[in-house]
Amino acid sequence: MSTDDWNADIIATFRANEGQVGGPFEGAPMVLVHHRGRKSRREFISPMMYMADEQDPNTIYVFASKAGAPTNPDWYYNLVAAGQAEVEVGTEKYPVSVREETGDKREKIFDLQASRYPGFAEYAAKTAGIRTIPVLALRRA
Repeated sequence: MSTDDWNADIIATFRANEGQVGGPFEGAPMVLVHHRGRKSRREFISPMMYMADEQDPNTIYVFASKAGAPTNPDWYYNLVAAGQAEVEVGTEKYPVSVREETGDKREKIFDLQASRYPGFAEYAAKTAGIRTIPVLALRRA
């Protein structure tokens, strides 16, 4: 199954079940991030896990892990270049601003996500010495 087919299945399941999906993401907080290709200008929807900010209900964090691949996902570059996007969380759709977290704040957020979902710690181990997995804050605009 291609990545496009895989994503299409997740998107359809997400929308049919008010933001819930099954399989490897069952029970995980999922978001659909709408973004435009910085080169192609095509519109894309990328499903991904997120972590809600515990102090700010208007902010969620997404992680450009690409399952531990040596390169960042294309959506990361698209979001950083645009500085804005639109998200679907549950049955709600709204615009967000995009900010990359760095330094100690990035470490704290990523470590918390990795403690909740050990797959993220595995991704970080795969990318060690190659790249640091970016963390993006998506804040309701």
